[in-house]
Amino acid sequence: MSAEVDSPSDEAVRCDACPVLCRIRPGKTGACDRYANVEGVLTRCDPLLIAEHADRMVPFAGSGDWEGSLFVTGIGSGTTYPDYKPAPFIVSSRHDGIDMVTVVSEGIFSYCGVKVKIDTDRFLGPETAAVRMRGEQVGHVTTAEYGSQMLSLGGVHHLTGGSKKEGVATCDALLALCNKEAVELSVDGGARVVVQAGRPPVVDDKREERMRVGCGSATIGIFAPQWQGHADEVIVVDDHITGVLTEHQAGRFLDMRPAGIRVRGRKSTPGRYFQVAEPGLGWGGTDIEDPLSIIDRIDPKAAWPGLRLLMVSTTGEHAAWFVLDQDLKPKPAEMPVPITKVVDRIAENCEPALCTVLFMAGAGGSLRAGVTENPVRLTRSVKETLTRVTCGGAPVFIWPGGGITLMVDVTRMPDRSFGYVPTPALVAPIEFTLALSDYVALGGFVDRAVTLESVMSGGRLTREAWRSDNPWPMSGRK
Repeated sequence: MSAEVDSPSDEAVRCDACPVLCRIRPGKTGACDRYANVEGVLTRCDPLLIAEHADRMVPFAGSGDWEGSLFVTGIGSGTTYPDYKPAPFIVSSRHDGIDMVTVVSEGIFSYCGVKVKIDTDRFLGPETAAVRMRGEQVGHVTTAEYGSQMLSLGGVHHLTGGSKKEGVATCDALLALCNKEAVELSVDGGARVVVQAGRPPVVDDKREERMRVGCGSATIGIFAPQWQGHADEVIVVDDHITGVLTEHQAGRFLDMRPAGIRVRGRKSTPGRYFQVAEPGLGWGGTDIEDPLSIIDRIDPKAAWPGLRLLMVSTTGEHAAWFVLDQDLKPKPAEMPVPITKVVDRIAENCEPALCTVLFMAGAGGSLRAGVTENPVRLTRSVKETLTRVTCGGAPVFIWPGGGITLMVDVTRMPDRSFGYVPTPALVAPIEFTLALSDYVALGGFVDRAVTLESVMSGGRLTREAWRSDNPWPMSGRK
């Protein structure tokens, strides 16, 4: 099917699911590919997704018997636009002897974006640098976290505040990332990175395998006793905090002899150095390829010929063994087995490198007005934890403060949960679940409630197994 917008045909139907107001000819879809003209009737293309609390996945259509608990998700439900309409489905059910209501909708989110956590110590780009897709800025690099680089993508200013090309690129990037697809991004002054939720990142065509075990100082602290007696000095190269064993408190605690090897950079506390090199794709997230380049000097009053030196990165990916000659010059040598075992153990303790995509959005007017005529009551009910919010059944984190600002891990949502409208904005499933008595108290559209049985017996439906790692939305109600 193809899109038809503002077609003058008398046989066309007007779609009011978003502000574009497509006129759709028979057999065609609107611009978002979500609604179609089926024999003169505006029809949601995707089936309504019903999640079953059971270890099986069974697609079906129409009525039928089922076992276990069922939950109606917002996927395939339709939207509340133009705001004043009640939600597409207000489903009444009973759970543990309590009358419940789940208000089901697909929200149109202009105020939305994703927070991306990329497990790598490699340099992706300077903080606040523009992140681009197809040359258009779709976000920026934000503050790094322990062992991970962070991106903030999307937001209303990129979706609607720039050029049309910027808005389209931003919408495309968000849609693909939220639907767990791979997206290639570039960072101004930095790297190219392929991001996909739940998969390892690919930085400048190199697939990451592991995130670091810790900073250089932490690595020293963890493995110091295992190096004692096998190495006279260990330098753990790290872009943030490089560790030097015999200066470090761990080395002093073990009564290790000072080795007299001084590294470049700014000394923080004993055995901990900042800024030993520039950020990059080399050792420990720095730009160095030769680890000896970070050595500033070797003190002849402390060092000695035959001194054994290990230089290693925080992932164990890079490691080199040196022995000082008669002139106190480090010379490459074969790494002893006990040292190799510890380097391998560093790698063993590194967790797999993955990309995490958190969808973040503000539930505003159309969503809240689809639940109650007095939207502020819904906000209060959510903050008081009387109403549980989910996205496609997945649990969300609600930010404190005003409004309903939520975050959800897209990997915990069903596949292809997200759509779009060409305003541009993302479309995401959202559900509000609460006791019937609480729904009455907040002034909900009780007269529009339908039974779960009636939902199951009408329209195009798909049923799939509930994710065992997601809490059941209707549990814990008293």
